[in-house]
Amino acid sequence: MIRRAFTMRLKPGGLAEYRRHHDGIWQELVDEIQGQGIAQITIFEADPVLFLYSEIRDEAAWERLWHSEIHDKWGLIMDPLMEMRDDGIVDSSELNEVFHLETGAN
Repeated sequence: MIRRAFTMRLKPGGLAEYRRHHDGIWQELVDEIQGQGIAQITIFEADPVLFLYSEIRDEAAWERLWHSEIHDKWGLIMDPLMEMRDDGIVDSSELNEVFHLETGAN
């Protein structure tokens, strides 16, 4: 699996609503995420910053998801909660991995 991480920024006061929507994530969206080759997503917060960690099957997995119809519908709900760039895209930054360790401990 390929590890990818991003940061995003919430608008002030958006965290509770962001959590509520993710607590009730649509099964149709989960199916699309899986179908596009995204094996795992974990999101952490330090309000207003969100840190998203994912494991993907191939380099194009996120691009495929972002261009899917169900993700467009999800965006209609989530985008008002997010800080946006001037071009209307969520203000996010991909992070570069600098260290990874697997010890095999259980």
